[in-house]
Amino acid sequence: MKLEPKMAEIAPDQFFAVDVRVGVVVDAKPFPEARKPAYQIWVDFGEAYGVKKTSAQVAVHYTPEGLIGRKVLGWVNAPARQIGPFMSEFLILGVHDVDGAVCLLQVDRDVPTGGRMS
Repeated sequence: MKLEPKMAEIAPDQFFAVDVRVGVVVDAKPFPEARKPAYQIWVDFGEAYGVKKTSAQVAVHYTPEGLIGRKVLGWVNAPARQIGPFMSEFLILGVHDVDGAVCLLQVDRDVPTGGRMS
């Protein structure tokens, strides 16, 4: 078993300053201008944040059609970032599999859209 290197500890108030919310993918399209295969993804985070867009390199395990309707987790108070011609407004959360491809994080129960990580 490979152990992760020890990371610097952070205070609880730093951790809870990161606003992670549940959202529903409402649109997804190929992003041909990206350096690596990626999609442009629009996610509805409910009343507090509405629809935000991001780009993600998730093309190995997902299709645009298969993403629509999926509940995902997103860091919604991340700073906006220009990705080529596209402005990414949040960070969709995932973990790399053993081959380095991104697997999206998701909840295992029915939770409200816009629900905050706690």
